[in-house]
Amino acid sequence: MKNLIRSSFTWHAGPPAWGPAVVAGLGCALPLLLGLFTAHSGFLWASAGAFQAAQANPLHRFGMLRMLLLTGLGACSAGLGFWAGSHPLVSLGIFAAFGLLLAWLQRFGSEAGKLGIGLCICLCLGQGQFGIGNLHNPYAVAMLFILGGLWVMLLAFGLRGLHGLRMWPYMPRFLAILKVLKRHAQRLPRQQWRLHALACMLAFAASGLIVNLAGLSRGYWLTLTVISTLQLEFQGSLVRALQASLASLAASGLLILFGHSLQSPPLMVMTLLVLVILSRALQANHYGLFVLQTSLCFVLLAESLSQDWHLAEVRLLNALIGVALTLTVALLVHGLRLQLNKPGKIENSTPRSL
Repeated sequence: MKNLIRSSFTWHAGPPAWGPAVVAGLGCALPLLLGLFTAHSGFLWASAGAFQAAQANPLHRFGMLRMLLLTGLGACSAGLGFWAGSHPLVSLGIFAAFGLLLAWLQRFGSEAGKLGIGLCICLCLGQGQFGIGNLHNPYAVAMLFILGGLWVMLLAFGLRGLHGLRMWPYMPRFLAILKVLKRHAQRLPRQQWRLHALACMLAFAASGLIVNLAGLSRGYWLTLTVISTLQLEFQGSLVRALQASLASLAASGLLILFGHSLQSPPLMVMTLLVLVILSRALQANHYGLFVLQTSLCFVLLAESLSQDWHLAEVRLLNALIGVALTLTVALLVHGLRLQLNKPGKIENSTPRSL
């Protein structure tokens, strides 16, 4: 029990990052307060863009470049998800492409995987928010997302100025970065990565199609449950995939209880801002914990102004469907892996004298 408590409080290596945490809190506070006063759902997209950009540390060497990348790609992902919300075949294709993108980025390490999971979350929120709120244009969604990210970047420039750093860092040597990423990707067996890519494409594409065809309300509860369990390190272990699915389901239940107990948008916004600051100050380094932490914050940002938390059955049903879909795809890929490994096992078991 002591080891469990110790690991829970030490998932963030080093001291808390209070500077980036303040930037994240102020960046999300302005659009959330404007949304609270105007009751316009567009400000929720600005807060999502602010939180997405705040995932990067502006005090790091390439922090500002990473902020710009997260903002631009996140806006494109959110706009694509919103646009695909009314087209089943488009949803199938886009979600399959993003599943492949996630698997490809996870191949280059945890930091690249964190970029991929952020883009997939923005895609899920875009599709799940279609038909909800005051916006009906994907371009408006993307633009508001970008405005939130630019607001955080403005605050980040001020933080860099307080520390006496350059307003914009030197450009990195992209060829050197690509060589390092390629060297890291070559350590992974091709068959393992291909099976993982197949699992990501099947599970993510099926989740997007189910949400679209069934017309599920708050469909991102389903797609986020699926995407939070698609981790490269779980390949070959059905037990770990089951544990991740149950953890996602438990986190969804806790979120539902949390929202149902507040039932007040002003109180939700105040509590959420504290959670955003603490989450950024103690950002998890472990990939799995980062996925869970980021997903929970994004869901709360998307539903901070919701007044239908009493419809807990809808959210819980979506999470259950996501868990069932994830385990089904995991079983299929596991069976395929066993079939592919059969010839190798027979060859290795043959006596050398023969």
